[in-house]
Amino acid sequence: MRVVKDVVDRVVAVLAVVLLSPVLVGISIWILVSMGRPIFFVQERAGRGGRPFRMWKFRTMVNDAIGVGQRMGLTDDPFGLVENDPRITRAGAFLRRTSLDELPQLFNIVRGHMSAVGPRPDVLPQVANYSPADAERLAVKPGITGWAQVNGRDNLSWPERFELDRWYVRNWSLWLDLRIVWMTFTTLSRDEPPVLVDELNIKRLRGADGA
Repeated sequence: MRVVKDVVDRVVAVLAVVLLSPVLVGISIWILVSMGRPIFFVQERAGRGGRPFRMWKFRTMVNDAIGVGQRMGLTDDPFGLVENDPRITRAGAFLRRTSLDELPQLFNIVRGHMSAVGPRPDVLPQVANYSPADAERLAVKPGITGWAQVNGRDNLSWPERFELDRWYVRNWSLWLDLRIVWMTFTTLSRDEPPVLVDELNIKRLRGADGA
């Protein structure tokens, strides 16, 4: 069944790229005009088994957003956001609210790094601090959408997301994937989510640094 999922993922992703090519080009031009280069935000994330890959998104924040946040002292979590985050551009706010910033990940699916449905790919520094229970979410390919995303998304703490991801891994089926895809399309347009401080990541980061 996993082989069927991989084949369907790639075929659907190729078709989606072709059909959505005017949208992809239009967003690229909008970013280029309103924010300048680069158009894409590219970051190494952990794939299946923790293997690194370069994930693509449309850029929604200023360049070097993590460094800017650290220099401004916005948050102790280097990967976290704050209310009315000044690093998010006006165009970026719209793209994030509508999830259009995720569209370039269709190319990650075509290349076999991601799936349409699965746990969201985490950044490598956070994965390095995973507990054995956390690492269970790495047993499958990461996805553009997932069980945690349709059951709370940004309203969830990281421990809650991990618990939902473990449930997905243990209960995976093609029917569950179809259900998640349907739930995703019914909740695409959303209000700006509340910003939750990721205390778990901050604690683990301090522990890794010996603080």
